[in-house]
Amino acid sequence: MKKSGYILLLLLVLLVPSGQVMAQASSESDEKEKVDVKDVIFSHIKDSYSWHLFSTNNRHFSIYLPVIVYSKEMGGWSAFSSRRLEHGAEYNGYHISETSGKVVYTNGEGTEVRPFDMSYTKVAMSLTINALLLLVIVLCCGRWYKRHNQPSDKVPGGFVGFFEYVVTMVSDDIIKPGVGPEYKRYEPYLLSVFFFIIMSNLLGLVPVFPAGANVTGNISITMFLALCTFIAVNVFGNKEYWKEILWPDVPVFLKCPLPLMPLIEFFGILTKPFALMVRLFANMMAGHVIILSLTCVIFVTAPMGAAINGSMTVVSILFMVFMNMMELLVAYIQAYVFTMLSSVFIGMSRPHGHIDKKE
Repeated sequence: MKKSGYILLLLLVLLVPSGQVMAQASSESDEKEKVDVKDVIFSHIKDSYSWHLFSTNNRHFSIYLPVIVYSKEMGGWSAFSSRRLEHGAEYNGYHISETSGKVVYTNGEGTEVRPFDMSYTKVAMSLTINALLLLVIVLCCGRWYKRHNQPSDKVPGGFVGFFEYVVTMVSDDIIKPGVGPEYKRYEPYLLSVFFFIIMSNLLGLVPVFPAGANVTGNISITMFLALCTFIAVNVFGNKEYWKEILWPDVPVFLKCPLPLMPLIEFFGILTKPFALMVRLFANMMAGHVIILSLTCVIFVTAPMGAAINGSMTVVSILFMVFMNMMELLVAYIQAYVFTMLSSVFIGMSRPHGHIDKKE
């Protein structure tokens, strides 16, 4: 394939997500004069009980996922396909709320109540696919090393060589300097976090199923990742770490009788994982929102005439290509930053204060 062919393929990949939004927006514009930009954006970035694939001739093709809910008031557990709740329908007393987009039921007072929800949603399905794909990649690379376990001059090439380079880079440039001498204890977790985040970020930019879900733009996912780092930091922190929190090396009046510094240090324990959670969530969601907003500009300017709409379409497409290229960079940067900060926080929980003072 010629160089121009690769460039054309790249542009098609970058513009297909926008094309999907255009199809949805145009179908909505057939039904009503104004395009609801807010609905178009949030329908793509929020979680759902089905996975919309494509639309044609006002027909929508989706993968309907299982809804699993429990409510004592509604008679216990209920499991059914999300297709039964399509287009505002109600099944077994449950329906999807127009405000929250979650499965609810109406109690005797006419109030919507959320049951205990264990449904297999779009984000959960994408999370499973991303994890399985990462597992396949790691096992395939491990298979090469298993075949070449004896010392030899042969070095891995192709994708295996690239994967080894990334692993070495993350280990030498992020984990070792951040954690310190005990880095091998935390290296498997930190490498798993890095590759999971970058895999989810990159697949979120690919429009075709089984990719396209905004996994790391879901705060539940980033909260769980931050919670894992929180456990690694505080459960496995040594006595020097807890001494610096409970009885820091400051004047006595700052920690007794009023424990001012221990209280500040305690809040520091909570703010570190909170910063990890919000930083990853906000950056990834913001990128998707900007791209979708640029796409909607085409349909918002459609009633203004062909000249304005045509010029804004060209501008919108150029900015969308630029933003998609930026998102490729952001996908790597956010995985790098999350892993680096996790390494630093873990390293801070393994201080060797007495040794440093002697040195």
